[in-house]
Amino acid sequence: MSIKVVLPTALARHTDGQKAFTSDAKNLPGLIAEFGEKFPALAENVKDENGKLRKFINVYVNDEDIRFLGGDGLEFADGDEIMLIPSIAGGLL
Repeated sequence: MSIKVVLPTALARHTDGQKAFTSDAKNLPGLIAEFGEKFPALAENVKDENGKLRKFINVYVNDEDIRFLGGDGLEFADGDEIMLIPSIAGGLL
């Protein structure tokens, strides 16, 4: 089984510019754990002190928000495309 992980430029700078890669992770916790092994700088930026995904990182599976698909419990399927998108906030009203 293989999934494709896609990162925006803001996160790809922590993977030496690699914007996409494949993974054999079966779910989101497995993928997050894999970041620590393959991309330590990325792991530092997307994981909190408890090893969980930071709240400002949005995850999409095949263009659908993972929160509406089962969250951490969702089992990835072969060929799924996983996107990690950091939230953007700020500005003046």
